[in-house]
Amino acid sequence: MIMNNKDKGILGENIAAKYLENIGYKILERNWRYSKFGEIDIIALDQNTIVFVEVKTRRGLGFGHPFEAIDSKKINQIQKTAIAYISQKTIRQKNYRIDGISIILCNPPKVDHLKNIS
Repeated sequence: MIMNNKDKGILGENIAAKYLENIGYKILERNWRYSKFGEIDIIALDQNTIVFVEVKTRRGLGFGHPFEAIDSKKINQIQKTAIAYISQKTIRQKNYRIDGISIILCNPPKVDHLKNIS
């Protein structure tokens, strides 16, 4: 199947959201954008912890593992955006973390989840 990068990203985020729901997370937001810093793919609640999730999707490993694309610059951007989210939503929750989810589009898709990547 031929798919552009945007469609591939949307598919990966849909798979990641379903995965998170299946393990008990509640999805709060998808593609939450703060213009100054960037966008967070998924914001979810894991019991009493707000989780900011970066999703990376690949068709295979030809360009490296998806987690390799989550570098320190990207994590810094997510941290700034997460702070903006907490501030705008006046979140009283004190626990939060940043997770990474990698999706390899095979049949079935391969999902890897790393907690607390920052």
